[in-house]
Amino acid sequence: MRTENQKAWFFVLPVLALVAFNALIPMMTVVNYSVQETFGNNQFFWEGLGWFEQILRSDRFQAALGRQFLFTALILMIEVPLGIIVALSMPRKGFWVPVCLVLMALPMLIPWNVVGSMWNIFTLPQIGLLGYFLNDVLGINYDMTQQPISAWITVVVMDVWHWTSLVVLLCYAGLVSIPDAYYQAAKIDGASPWSVFRYIQLPKMKTVLTIAVLLRFMDSFNIYTEPFVLTGGGPGNSTTLLSIDLVKIALGQFDLGPAAAMSLIYFAITLLVSWVFYTLMTKDDAP
Repeated sequence: MRTENQKAWFFVLPVLALVAFNALIPMMTVVNYSVQETFGNNQFFWEGLGWFEQILRSDRFQAALGRQFLFTALILMIEVPLGIIVALSMPRKGFWVPVCLVLMALPMLIPWNVVGSMWNIFTLPQIGLLGYFLNDVLGINYDMTQQPISAWITVVVMDVWHWTSLVVLLCYAGLVSIPDAYYQAAKIDGASPWSVFRYIQLPKMKTVLTIAVLLRFMDSFNIYTEPFVLTGGGPGNSTTLLSIDLVKIALGQFDLGPAAAMSLIYFAITLLVSWVFYTLMTKDDAP
């Protein structure tokens, strides 16, 4: 009878220790601040669940949360279908395969703060190429610094440009793993392109699509750097997402108690919605 060597777990211990140091300890610090009030000099006073109640009843929090959900919904509705379409259009064999893969990977290699700065310069109506083209060439009244709708369109388009490639690469990985025999059988049966996609390609991409949806949800729901660099949350508070509002409360106002409570609520919402997405997308896989 073959026995398993459990000593390999010792190689994982350093990783577990690192995760505990970088995740659990900061999390406990946030929990500590969320139930206490401090007035400096390292003096804390018990607050209980008061900060949580204040945040949940705050109109400011509800407005920022609504904007965050709206942004994430737009991102998922655009990037997932677009990523599937682009992946289906990419070649499976030949010289153009590595070229397409490199081109798809390029936007993801750019740092987040650089992406925001690039699009800020690109879209400013005074100096930006896109701003000049829309205003002076096409005659469209576009100014993301003054118009909330223009700011929203710019933020969404920026994220679509930056992260659709991730969905494309994941979907492409699922497509190239489909054996040619499936396509040959579909051709013999006279299946239409839609039938091939519906009954062969889409089921085979289900696992990678689940990963793509979860990654894009969590990343877009917690996005901060790109929209902050691009619009700073403006004009007004029109693009002040929940992440931007959290940083304003924590670092701008230095209200550590409410900020800690908001971050825990933020974290709980992210976990809950991710679990719902995962459950809905994998419910048919249960034995």
